[in-house]
Amino acid sequence: MDTIEIQRVVAIEDDNWWYRERRGIVARELRRIGVPGTAVDIGAAGGGNTKVLMEHGWQAVAVDSAPAAVDLCLAQGITAYLGDARFLPLPSATYDLALALNVLEHVEDDRAAAAEIARVLRPGGTALVSVPCDMSLWSAHDVALGRVRRYAKADLAGVLEGAGLRVERLWNCNVLLRPLVRWRRHRARYCEDMADAPPIVNELLSLVSAVERRLPVKSWPGVTLFARAYRAD
Repeated sequence: MDTIEIQRVVAIEDDNWWYRERRGIVARELRRIGVPGTAVDIGAAGGGNTKVLMEHGWQAVAVDSAPAAVDLCLAQGITAYLGDARFLPLPSATYDLALALNVLEHVEDDRAAAAEIARVLRPGGTALVSVPCDMSLWSAHDVALGRVRRYAKADLAGVLEGAGLRVERLWNCNVLLRPLVRWRRHRARYCEDMADAPPIVNELLSLVSAVERRLPVKSWPGVTLFARAYRAD
């Protein structure tokens, strides 16, 4: 993620429907884990998700490959390190939780990045990972964001399990919005990002996300995949 994109994310993420929903997922997973511990936010960008960890009592650090992202985190009082997802500048078997939200799709060697997630986790530690799903949704949007791929469920599970992580749960998000996303992105010759929606559309999309949380649709095809896994040994 380049400096301009990082600054854009920081400017919109507190109010934007997509970032709010993702933070909500993180918060719900933290409540499931229970007692806070140590955590690392890999690919932290401006530190929005790192702050969610800290607000829930976790001792969190951020890692990003962009100097601008590290600077933004440090300016907010977040402990942050410059580092590649394939070579994390962190000690082994140290963290109770690792976040890697929308990271693996940007890494050519995603298996190396998954192995690093496993390496820094303590035995029994949890990994929470998200990626864009389904190559049939590939569009100019993915190219503009520097993605290498989108994932099927089996692909993501294979990458995580190949790194020594055991997948507890794998689920879809933005299921109800998938037809709109598919139509909107495939008709465009350039990047159209629903994260930049006008205020009234932003609220409508927030409402759709809230409705989806109450429906049994997480096994249906969506736009984003989430996985919760743990290090067994």
